Formats: sequence, C-alpha cells, structure tokens
Amino acid sequence: MTATKLFLFVLLANVFATNLCAQERWDDATYQSIEQSIRQPQFKTQTFVVTDYGASALADARKNQKAIQKTIDKCAKAGGGRVVIPQGQRFLTGAITLKSGINLVVEEGAVLEFVFQPELYPLVETSWEGLDCYNLSPCIYAFKAKDIAITGKGTIDGGGNRQTWWLWCGATKYGWTEGTVSQKLGARARLLQNGEDGVPMTDEKGRRSVQRTFTAKDGLRPQLVGLNQCERVLIEDVTLLRSPFWVLHPLKCEDVTVRRVRIENDGPNGDGCDPESCNRVLIEDCYFNTGDDCIAIKSGRNSDGRRRGMASQNIIVRRCTMKNGHGGVVIGSEISGGCRNVFAHDCVMDSPLLDRVLRIKTNSCRGGVIEHIYMRDIQVGQCGESVLKINLDYEHNEVCCRGNYPVVRHVLMENVTCQKSKYGVQIIGLEEDCFVHDITVRNCRFDGVAEGNFLSGKTRNIHLLHLILNNQEVF
Repeated sequence: MTATKLFLFVLLANVFATNLCAQERWDDATYQSIEQSIRQPQFKTQTFVVTDYGASALADARKNQKAIQKTIDKCAKAGGGRVVIPQGQRFLTGAITLKSGINLVVEEGAVLEFVFQPELYPLVETSWEGLDCYNLSPCIYAFKAKDIAITGKGTIDGGGNRQTWWLWCGATKYGWTEGTVSQKLGARARLLQNGEDGVPMTDEKGRRSVQRTFTAKDGLRPQLVGLNQCERVLIEDVTLLRSPFWVLHPLKCEDVTVRRVRIENDGPNGDGCDPESCNRVLIEDCYFNTGDDCIAIKSGRNSDGRRRGMASQNIIVRRCTMKNGHGGVVIGSEISGGCRNVFAHDCVMDSPLLDRVLRIKTNSCRGGVIEHIYMRDIQVGQCGESVLKINLDYEHNEVCCRGNYPVVRHVLMENVTCQKSKYGVQIIGLEEDCFVHDITVRNCRFDGVAEGNFLSGKTRNIHLLHLILNNQEVF
C-alpha cells in the first residue's frame, strides 16, 4: 500500500470507529424464530409417472408438454402426490404449471429440458425485473398454489444459449444481431414506463391490460422456475442449468426452502435465486455458479414496488458455495418494498469472477428501508471487487422519478476472511442526506486488498472493529 493510500486508510479508520455504542450484534432470537417458523409442504404418497400418460424420450416437446401437464392435473385432481420424471431419460418440453399438492420429482439421471419454442410458453401473471406484467410463462410455473415441490437428483435444463433465449438480451456477445428480437427494442422501456405511470394490470372489466402484456416479439425472457403467490414451497437436490433468465424466482411467496440445489448458469441476467417480496425463506447447502448475482433478494422496482409495499423478510442463507457471479449475497437493486432480517453464515466463496461478497445496491428511484442484515463466518478465497459493498447510486443514469431515497441501516459483517480483493469495505452514500448508517464490520481479516477501503457520500456510525486489512489492524 502506498503512503498516500495508507494515510487515507488510517483517516477513514478514525472516522469509521466513532460512536462504538451503536455497533450491531447478531440477533440470535430473530434467527431462531425464523428457523423454527418456516413451514414445510406436505404431500400424499401416491405416485404418477409421466410416461404412463404419454410422455416419451422420443416424443417432441409439444407432445411431452401436454403429457406432463396431464399427469400433473390428474395428480392434483386426486389430491396431490408425486409426479415423476423417470430416471435415465431426457424429455423435451414446453412450459408446465404446478398445482397445489404436487411434488415434481426429477429422478437421478433424468433430464427435463425446455425447448426454445416461444409458442409453448403461454402468457401468465408474473413480474419481470421487479415490475408486474403478463409475460411468457416460466419454464416451471405455479400461481397461488400451496404445498408444491421440485425434488430429485435429476437435471432441469432451461435450454438457454447463444442461439436461443440468451440472444433476446440484446447483447452481441450473446448472439444478438440487428433487427432480431430483443428486450432493448422497446419492451423493457415500455414496462419501466408502465411502472412509473401506475398502469394497472387489468382494465375496468378485469381483463388483462394491453400495456402490461408482453409476448414473444417483445423479448422479455422467462425465468426457469417462477412461483407466484405460493405457500409452503420446497426445491431440493435438483441441478438447474442454462436458464433463459433468472433461475429461481419465488414471487410474493411464504415459507420457501431451497436445499442442496446446484445451479450452473452463465447466461445474461442469470441470477441463481431471487426471492422477491417473500417471507420466511431458507436457502441452505446450495452451489451457485452464475452469470449474475448468486442470490439476489428483491421487493419490486420503483413505483410498482412502493405500491405493492411487500418487503422481503426473514431470510436465512447458510452453508452455500458461491463461485462466479456479480455478488454472493445481494440485496437489490429492485428493492422498493424494503428488506429486513436477512442472515447469511457459514458459506464459502472463491472466484476472480465473483465480484462482491455482501452487496446492497439501490438508488433514489427505489425508496424503501433495508435493515437488519447479518453476515458472519464466511470464507472467501478471492473476489473481484469488494468484500462489503453498499451502493446507493446504482444505475445512476436510470430514467425514473427521483427523490425516493432509500435507507440502509443496521448491517453487520463479522468473522469474514478474504485473501484477495480490490476493496475491503466500499460504501457509496448520497450527498443529499445521511441514508446509510449503523454499519458494523467486526473481527474480519481481508488480505491482498489492492485499494484499501472506499467511502463517499454522507454516512454515520460506520464501525470497523478488529478488522485486519493487509496485516494492519483497524481500531
């Protein structure tokens, strides 16, 4: 570290270490309450095998889609149970919809592969980047269902690549060429404007709003698993590959468990798991290797999110492994409904292509309060940018109604080690007022930090306590 950088580092350390009485502490009582309150789904033991209803490894996607959906519907009508994708076979299909009481079991060695035939993805009620809309169905969808699961040691393949869904992002590196379908040719901007203008989802007769409806020609890619307003959800043991867009997207759900799931997805906007406006979520023993954030907690974007007013809250992330991605545990940026009570611990992260460990990103379009965020006992080999990054000026060129200032407060990071990064702690506040406060980094060791720490904008009660940065303790 140069003499100038060392001077700035010591100066910032003195600023950070004031008002020690306000430092944050791990909230065991709230953690235990969340852990004990998450309800698990219950299923009947009866089994329905998709090959008994016409599905075949030799059939085309349209035929298999009808057969798999028929199996799900038959099982649901009988009161629920196991719908089995049998081992050792690959089934091409279009979108399917889970019903209450259904456990979709993809057996070990089985592959459920979703094809790039947009006509096999009907329009459904969903959310896209935090904005409510009708869009192409996620590959696996559920709406207002209770007691649903996707389990088994098989593989669910979203079929995304540079010749299919991914080119719709509009980037040439993902295969897009001038004149072809893309979200950047007006659809994304229209949806953003709908949110700003408060365009309703339905008209006065309850019919789907034309303005909020998007079709294949608009290029808004579907999620791999999209669950809307569901209760008691379990995703367990499956491998999820090549999602068209976000991989797991629980939306306005309660009691969600994601356990021992392996996610490999290097596509554009390829977030691993994005709980949006969800309550009571457990993500444990999972593996993430993504083209975007590994876990990104959300609660709606801008005016849409503020009108919805549903925080994401009571979330536990534990014993997960994160490789590539923009961030390991991320909050935002579509976080207008706020976020509270997030606990992450005993995770391992390591990749030069993993940009940040704990990341909070928002801006003055969003509003909302982000509070009571806890991270501890994390081992990081290396990350590309920051161990902790709080950014209130994310997407500062976004076209939106400004003046909706977010608040980030009561954040704790402790017992985190990192062997290499550009920054240790990076906090970007705003000049208008102090919207970031009561942040504690305690008992951490960050080695190989190229640029030290970085602070801008107005903040208060930023505590770096017993932090070893490049072998020098910050008091």
